[in-house]
Amino acid sequence: MNVEMQRQLGVMASAQSRWAGVLVTGRMRARMYEVVKSDKLTPDVIKLEISAPHIAKKAKAGQFIMVTPTEHGERIPLTMADFSPEKGTITIAALEVGKTTRELGKMKAGDKLFSLVGPLGIPTHLHQYGTVVSIGGGIGLALMYPVVRAFRQGGNKTVNIIGARNEKLLIYEDEIKSVSDEFYVCTDDGSKGHKGFVSDILKDLIAKGRKIDLVYAVGPIIMMKVIANITRPHNIKTIVSLNPIMVDGTGMCGSCRVIINGKTKFGCVDGPEFDGHEVDFDNLTARNRRYLPEEQVALRRWQEAK
Repeated sequence: MNVEMQRQLGVMASAQSRWAGVLVTGRMRARMYEVVKSDKLTPDVIKLEISAPHIAKKAKAGQFIMVTPTEHGERIPLTMADFSPEKGTITIAALEVGKTTRELGKMKAGDKLFSLVGPLGIPTHLHQYGTVVSIGGGIGLALMYPVVRAFRQGGNKTVNIIGARNEKLLIYEDEIKSVSDEFYVCTDDGSKGHKGFVSDILKDLIAKGRKIDLVYAVGPIIMMKVIANITRPHNIKTIVSLNPIMVDGTGMCGSCRVIINGKTKFGCVDGPEFDGHEVDFDNLTARNRRYLPEEQVALRRWQEAK
């Protein structure tokens, strides 16, 4: 048995043990995961602060959790937008596009989640790089905030670029600005900041000869692909946070397989962050679309049952 197989078997055994505990004590744990605060950031984005002391105590920037809103619901991965060991809470943000995220969107303070598992994934590698340009778009801005905060706390100069289709869809703007040495806003329609894409600002910084030691990108797959293609010819180290479909989030199912430098990796246990120049973005895009018909059926049935 080779080392890689031993590693995967070890991950699976650990994951099975963790999920067994969740399944046996699911009802008891549901009483623990109370929604402390619920806010609508946009008409389609819900922000929930949840009581989860054991997760908050161990959480680090870049990690995620697996959420099951109701006893008969599905598990989905969501990145942590914040965490407070002192308060014993974690914060998540979800774009309401499918059945499960719309269930989350209806939650109010005092409601309870059936289960949470986490923190999961490898945390962001923190180092005193120098100048770090972080780029985020859409719901990815929720994850971007704790990551850039950690970069700045680590002594880096933080140049942060955020974007959305229009001003009303920008989230975490004030939070990210508060941990920025330089801050840029982009909207597709020009309703706020630069009219155009986040990649335009990056191109401009490179064209001006700015010294960039690291680029970090999180957001839509196509955005991360474009960013990686821009930095590749300049040999600028680029890290992306990927969002593959996950079933268990602990390495058992293999649903989150991604191709990195021609090799198969698991987004949940090997990631979610990878070298952007090694990611097969076309494969990731195709795999993320494979359950669209089933997702549409689930959403329709849920809406009809309401």
